[in-house]
Amino acid sequence: RFVQKTIDRESVLFTDKNPAYINLEKMVESHIQIKSSKDSTKANLPWVHVAISNLKKNLLGIYHMVSEKHLQNYLNEFVYKLNRRYFGEQLFNRLIIASVYPYVQHYE
Repeated sequence: RFVQKTIDRESVLFTDKNPAYINLEKMVESHIQIKSSKDSTKANLPWVHVAISNLKKNLLGIYHMVSEKHLQNYLNEFVYKLNRRYFGEQLFNRLIIASVYPYVQHYE
């Protein structure tokens, strides 16, 4: 259902060879499956693989059961934390700036 709702039928879709992708070729113009080798995984976008791995561990380890209804909230929280992982001591100041910025912008 997600693919049908979000991806144009005329799209070319590139995925890995995960067996969960059932009948995608019927929903898009072309579905190309590429299995990554260990060498290509290390060379091409290593942080993507690390982030996906961390997300999986986060969802399975902390929440145990993730419903489709709340999945976007879990993903939003993960991305929020991922994007702020290096803020350190500045995290509180950045939070204050982010919460005040929309209101200050109107008065300029």
